[in-house]
Amino acid sequence: MRSRTPARGPALTELGLGAAQLGNLFRKTSDADAQGAVDAAWDSGVRYFDTAPHYGLGLSERRLGAALARRPRAEYTVSTKVGRLLVPSPETAHRQDDGGFAVPASFRRDWDFSRDGILRSLESSLTRLGLDHVDIVYLHDPDDHWRQASTTGVDTLVELREQGVVKAVGVGMNQAAMLTEFVRRSDVDLVMVAGRHTLLDPSAREDLLPLARERGVGVVAAAVYNSGLLATDRPPSDATYDYLPAPRELIARADALADVCGRHGVTLPEAAIAYPLRHPAVVSVVLGARDARQSRTNAERLAARVPDALWAELADLGLVPEAPDRPSTPRGRS
Repeated sequence: MRSRTPARGPALTELGLGAAQLGNLFRKTSDADAQGAVDAAWDSGVRYFDTAPHYGLGLSERRLGAALARRPRAEYTVSTKVGRLLVPSPETAHRQDDGGFAVPASFRRDWDFSRDGILRSLESSLTRLGLDHVDIVYLHDPDDHWRQASTTGVDTLVELREQGVVKAVGVGMNQAAMLTEFVRRSDVDLVMVAGRHTLLDPSAREDLLPLARERGVGVVAAAVYNSGLLATDRPPSDATYDYLPAPRELIARADALADVCGRHGVTLPEAAIAYPLRHPAVVSVVLGARDARQSRTNAERLAARVPDALWAELADLGLVPEAPDRPSTPRGRS
């Protein structure tokens, strides 16, 4: 599998495994399926793995660490996130988590972008992962915490990078506007943009991607299916968009995209993965997987041949803003 190297930071395989499902996102995943998802991703060439304390109140990190335990540490890249500090909450352990994960609410998430909060969060993540270091740390969803995240938060991550504790630092969010401000005002190496650089929402192309390319900041594209609407060859009537029921007009647009894809021998999910990777600022696309089958499907979709004529027709029909550029940066192999 090909890798791309940002101006600052480690090389990332073009496909990364997002480990939210390993934290029982929306429903339970077995330990065996979680292990299978990581093993199949590895066998497909994936060497970039992303997780967070938020995912299953630490379950994702524990499962990912266990699944990677026998792999040579120098051969893979791991990113985790800070900003939600997990605090023991035995008084709520009898309830289910209300953060979207099928786990007991034995911890609560406290927003904390302070220096102490970040250091404590990272130390706990390393314990859960069973690692002595992670390669990348992102500030996680600081939408309502700009002041602290953009000062103390970024400063703490830069300090860790300068000390050699981590190789690269960044911010991960579901919006492009604030990520653009982080790129403009702070010393980050990477940003992870979820759902805003997709066939249905290319808003990151307006400001974030051009500025990131200008500043040498690598972009990791996540949630490229917009939570489900682009995940199947033909969107179902009950498809979700950003984890909510998809509006009728977006389902119609996804149908139109699927029609064009079909004329070029491409499936809608294959195009959804290929689209963000065509921009030269993008260094990886992160896709979730719940089991081995889904990991293999992700890799097969990445490997599909998508002709330039598809992008040209989508642009001519106004279904994408313009035919996206091919990557101009050299690409190596993992």
